[in-house]
Amino acid sequence: MTHSELKEAIKTAMKNRDAVRLSVLRGLSAAATNEAIAKGKGPDALLADDELMTVIIRAGKQRKDSIEQFEKGGRPELAESEKAELAIIEELLPKQMSRDEIVAAAKAKAAELGITDKSKANQLMGMLMKDLKGKADGTVVKEVVDGLFS
Repeated sequence: MTHSELKEAIKTAMKNRDAVRLSVLRGLSAAATNEAIAKGKGPDALLADDELMTVIIRAGKQRKDSIEQFEKGGRPELAESEKAELAIIEELLPKQMSRDEIVAAAKAKAAELGITDKSKANQLMGMLMKDLKGKADGTVVKEVVDGLFS
């Protein structure tokens, strides 16, 4: 997703009077502006596509954490609201790799680096996350790496 695509999505949500989608997209736009300011670029600067994707991924993780907390706290109505927002955010993200694809990538990377035991699992994890950034959930990647050497 690029800034121009985000702006177009906001316009479309406004035309369609989709309040939830509009709220989520405006929140992402504000988060992108905050990220640009934090990086010292100024409020009118545009983030690179990978930086914008990082902002969107972070928003998705925040929603997942909120859902978990609301469900633990016995507030299913608030969890449902967060789930609706998460669904919109997930539409903006690239398709995530399946667990089988992550296992195959982890095995290939371990063979490439010559990693055969748990002592270098952190090195493997770092290299995999660099390769799979935005394509795979870090939690799943960690589970796969831990599973390779157990």
